[in-house]
Amino acid sequence: MGILIRTLLVLLIFSGTSIFGQQEGEVQNVFEQSYRLETEGEYTKAINLLKTRYSEDSYEINLRLGWLNYLSGLFSESMPYYQKCILLKPLSIEARLGIVNPAASMGNWTQVEKYYNEILEIDQENSMVNYRMALLYYGREDYQTAFRYVEKVVNHYPFDYDSVILLAWTNYMMGKAREAKILFNKALLIQPHDESALSGLELIK
Repeated sequence: MGILIRTLLVLLIFSGTSIFGQQEGEVQNVFEQSYRLETEGEYTKAINLLKTRYSEDSYEINLRLGWLNYLSGLFSESMPYYQKCILLKPLSIEARLGIVNPAASMGNWTQVEKYYNEILEIDQENSMVNYRMALLYYGREDYQTAFRYVEKVVNHYPFDYDSVILLAWTNYMMGKAREAKILFNKALLIQPHDESALSGLELIK
């Protein structure tokens, strides 16, 4: 009797492993097809395909559905998938970077800022988010706050054009002509004949 039970257990284990492996293979195939459809611009087909394997507790499927709905212009439909990702993986930076896309497309800058701040709580040195926060505050003409964010990025990436030119203009707007001039000239080292840098230098003369 003991041998029979052990045999049945072994069969059940191998049977379960086989089914699990088959399911994993099917999900991988669906993901592969969804990438192909995305490349072809067939976002709706990719969404419908992923939904055939939808699992509420799958971070990966929710992330893909968030992205594909965003690409389709379905911004309101996109956000709940990203929100599920954040619930499933509370420290996920990529899900928060994902959700700001539909939020920004809908002009919901309060939510954009909320998720950027959450990212900076997880990773305060995140250069992409610090740069984007600087852009937000520069657009609001809050140059002091913009300076605080973009200076951090330039300290990490001193030869990055986008950050250097933004810091140059931020300094100019704050009335720091000497600092702005140095940075405009540095921007010209990165991108010779850059119109933005040349315009800034012309204003300082």
